[in-house]
Amino acid sequence: MNKRRVFMKNQHTHRIVYSVLFFSLFTLGVCPAIVHAGKASSVSTNEDFYKELELFEHALAIVRSDYVDEPKAKDLIYGAIKGMLQTLDPHSQFMDPDSYNELKVDTEGEFGGLGIEITIKDSLLTIISPIDGTPAYEAGLQSGDRIVKIDDELTRGITLIEAVKQLRGAPGEPVTLTILREKEGVLKDFKVVRDVIKIESIREARIVDAHIGYIRLSDFRENTPKDLRDAINDLQSQDMDSVVLDLRNNPGGLLEVSRAVAEVFLDRDQLVVTTKGRLRNQNLELRSRVRGTLLKEPMVVLINQGSASASEIVAGAIQDHHRGVIMGTKSHGKASVQTIFPLKDGSALRLTTSKYYTPAGRMIHEDGIHPDVEVPFEPPQDKADNKDEEHVEEVFDKLAELVEGEEALDEEKEEDDFFIDNQLARALDLLKGLKVYQHIETN
Repeated sequence: MNKRRVFMKNQHTHRIVYSVLFFSLFTLGVCPAIVHAGKASSVSTNEDFYKELELFEHALAIVRSDYVDEPKAKDLIYGAIKGMLQTLDPHSQFMDPDSYNELKVDTEGEFGGLGIEITIKDSLLTIISPIDGTPAYEAGLQSGDRIVKIDDELTRGITLIEAVKQLRGAPGEPVTLTILREKEGVLKDFKVVRDVIKIESIREARIVDAHIGYIRLSDFRENTPKDLRDAINDLQSQDMDSVVLDLRNNPGGLLEVSRAVAEVFLDRDQLVVTTKGRLRNQNLELRSRVRGTLLKEPMVVLINQGSASASEIVAGAIQDHHRGVIMGTKSHGKASVQTIFPLKDGSALRLTTSKYYTPAGRMIHEDGIHPDVEVPFEPPQDKADNKDEEHVEEVFDKLAELVEGEEALDEEKEEDDFFIDNQLARALDLLKGLKVYQHIETN
């Protein structure tokens, strides 16, 4: 009698499982009968798929009937969906109602956090890039750093949504990150104090040397195109005749904004990026809609491992259209499109639905953008090692004061805050050479 009761219970469980799974698959839009309707090949695919579902059905029935404590149905289903998406890629995630609501909150460019863009790479929580001027940047965190612990809690198996929750917090609250920097091969703790992150797309815009404009772009937000045009107009009023676009440590942002930025340097109707997915409506071509304001000026784009997503789209478009020289080191290689699918209970799926390709058809994801001229970054020497150089600078400062007066010296001091690293120095040298060559050709 007991065996019969258990068997009937399991039969009831089976019917529930089939109903739940069919609803979940239909909601996800991956039910083969719907997606491949009318295709003969879908019949065998459906049969194979539903045979595999029997394994899940069996496991769920055992858990519900024999687990030491009676599990909640929602916990089991949520756990199953999370596990399913974790087998796909690091950017596909299940968000419970609280996580989804947090995603929908309009931060208006400000939030309490550290100022880092993160990803899951090789199953490890990894920093794509620290944002300039944020607590993470000031603490010395770098692109490629592996976050092993957050406040002594191991990050093994953590999702991006969970990591963001742990890293964000009230301004003024400290968090300790245990970092593995593979180049050094040691673990190191970084104590970072959370702050309100105010993100400015244009971190720097100035004339550097010999009428060369320098523009440092930190991310791609809604106001970025306007800020970029304003910066260019200002530099052109100062007789800019060439430009360095610095996309280093730029984690990206909005896809549409990447087109608006790229078209500043391209002619009308030039292809910027394509997206390709399984469904026809996921295959898109984004082209420049206007004639750019900087079409002929010599140009260098700086990238590094921290350049990702929208940064890679812009660099790839400029490279494929031979509009400028890409310099630095290989970019991150994060170039996939995630679509949000809300579910009926307030949760949602964040699912990778397509990938980016450059105008020449190169896939950016995982491979990244390779620079035309590779220039590894060289960290600046410590001040203690530069006493002789500082002494020479002091001498020249005094000479400038004697020759040009106090006004010239004040301008010189303002420039002292701007540091020219070795990659930027190479970019400036290249542009000077290109301008000399152009002058020779025209004469």
